[in-house]
Amino acid sequence: MYTIGGNRFMSDKVDLNKVRNIGFIAHIDAGKTTVTERVLFFTGETYKIGNIDEGTTVMDFMSLERERGITIGSAATNAKWDGHVVNIIDTPGHVDFTAEVERSLRVLDGGVVVLESVSGVQPQSETVWRQADTYKVPRLIFVNKMDRLGANFDFAVKTVHERLGANAVPIQLPIGAESEFNGLIDLVEEKAYIYESAEAIEHKIVEVPDQYKESVESARNHLIEKIAETDDDLMMKFLEEEEISIEEIKKSLRQATIDLKIFPVCVGSALRHRGVHPLLDAIVEYLPSPNDVPAIEGVDPSDETKSLQRKPSLDDPMTALAFKVVTDQHVGRLVYLRVYSGQLESGSTVYNSATRSRERVGRLMVMHADSREEKQSAGPGEIVAAIGLKSTVTGQTLCPQDQQISLEQISFPDPVLSVAVEPKTKSDQEKMSNALVRLADEDPTLEVKSDEESGQVILAGMGELHLDVIVERMRREFNVDATVGAPRVAYRETITKEATAQGKLVRQSGGRGQYGDCTLRLEPLNAGDGLQFESEITGSTLPREYFKPIEQGFMEAAKSGVIAGYPSVDIKAVLIDGSHHDVDSSEMAFQVAASMAFKAAMQKGKPSLLEPIMKIEVVTPSEFLGDVLGDLNSRRSQVQNMDARGDVQVVNAFIPLAETFQYATHVRSLTTGRASFSMQLDHYAAVPKSVTEKISGAGG
Repeated sequence: MYTIGGNRFMSDKVDLNKVRNIGFIAHIDAGKTTVTERVLFFTGETYKIGNIDEGTTVMDFMSLERERGITIGSAATNAKWDGHVVNIIDTPGHVDFTAEVERSLRVLDGGVVVLESVSGVQPQSETVWRQADTYKVPRLIFVNKMDRLGANFDFAVKTVHERLGANAVPIQLPIGAESEFNGLIDLVEEKAYIYESAEAIEHKIVEVPDQYKESVESARNHLIEKIAETDDDLMMKFLEEEEISIEEIKKSLRQATIDLKIFPVCVGSALRHRGVHPLLDAIVEYLPSPNDVPAIEGVDPSDETKSLQRKPSLDDPMTALAFKVVTDQHVGRLVYLRVYSGQLESGSTVYNSATRSRERVGRLMVMHADSREEKQSAGPGEIVAAIGLKSTVTGQTLCPQDQQISLEQISFPDPVLSVAVEPKTKSDQEKMSNALVRLADEDPTLEVKSDEESGQVILAGMGELHLDVIVERMRREFNVDATVGAPRVAYRETITKEATAQGKLVRQSGGRGQYGDCTLRLEPLNAGDGLQFESEITGSTLPREYFKPIEQGFMEAAKSGVIAGYPSVDIKAVLIDGSHHDVDSSEMAFQVAASMAFKAAMQKGKPSLLEPIMKIEVVTPSEFLGDVLGDLNSRRSQVQNMDARGDVQVVNAFIPLAETFQYATHVRSLTTGRASFSMQLDHYAAVPKSVTEKISGAGG
């Protein structure tokens, strides 16, 4: 037996068709956490409605989250609705915490994308949408904040078509907007949910009001037509104008949603409790159960060309993916797992196919934000946290040793910003090391390294806020006071033209010497292609055993370029010649020779410094537009377009990351706190010559 949300189930009695693993994903401030809090309240999981402004939310349980009013870490919980178990992950919206969204989407079967009714699709909405596309996650769209000034449901839906190219089809229509928003109409069942007063928490279900009958009929026909495009049987009925039942509509719409052909759109205002019940109905009705998604694909760790599958069944071998590590002050290290097949038992020994080692699962927990409930076992489709796994980290697979599988790893973006941190006192030194080891264990986008020249500890992360939060968590959770240096941008170096150079190491100092000789041709690659190596020579020119050391020497040397010592990217090295000595040649000698050849060729290849370019969207009242544009121009930005939305102007631009420090404070003072902005990494681009000279002076 085991427990879900307080109810006891026999392991083999869990109906997987009644399980939903979903996440709320969106741009910052669209209202994800508020939606989740209302869901927990209406499903009976909480007895008091959490409020972000009051710092009383269940899901944002870190003191930092409550103070800043943002989600930093994804939180897991579960609820019951209409006989279904809904496992929920509430994810952050801020671009600095994109890793949390990435790893959550990897293990979810469905998602609810929360859009804000005034702005529609915003930059971070685009990012999470593309992340969900990568993992082929079926989605519902919830247009939230319909009670806000300027709320426009049709505009929000239009932005999904225009900016995401997605087939968004409303399955609900709002009744009124702004302060007049007092309900919604379900197009499938043709009934209206009315909230009779401004304070009403519960709705009344009534017939569609007369003044909406015409628009409902038109929208319902549009919905059926869109569904019929994905279902031949329904298309025949539609064309022959036969009666189509509600059950047929629901069944076909569910399939179209799971197949990513349609993204149903719901509407509401979570803060005022409106639309949450119908949203829960839609989650259960249209999003997939673990049985509806394809079997998980993996490879045999001993032969990666051999692909394997695991179906969501108790009969298949136990397979679980670790997708998050958290240090809990009460129980220690918690590893969040998604079980894909078989049964994971508390107290059992499992095999980690990445580290090739055995681990013992001490206890299993069902998490409800920061509280937990113990359970004996977990079956397919469940999300649990395990205590006792000492060396398992994010992205690794747990399985039986005699039936090994390795699921696809989770990929995370490279850090773009770094700061130097120093403990304030000698006694903080060891505490800081321990804190950083644990924080890096939790967060795959945090890199911790020592600067050999200065002896400082360098933290690299996804942005100013990310690094602020890490330093603040060190202070609060680990009692470490640290001094933080100015932020440093993660520049890259590359070449702009082809170049060839020889690297030759000859050392003779009595006894056996060192001899290595190779010639490399460096070629520039397209942005994002990384580092590549190949050989144009055969084993007759140079023994093959030296090819690998030459490649290693190139890769190692590329970690610091020739302009200012930043990592080199987008370069292909081709081995075109070389010679060796029967006695004096060694792998180490060829590594050094390759490093010499790389540095020399890079100097000849017109090296160029690249910087991270952010895509920024600034929303400002019209009267401050001139000031905002002037400021953006002074920061080397390139404005792409401007768009008027009601009485606000939206500016989209590309801006170098180096020019964005303290931008939040600056733009607030320019606009008396009325502008907002969001940004995300878009690409790397060449740095202007004047800036390169400044950087190479500082870096070199």
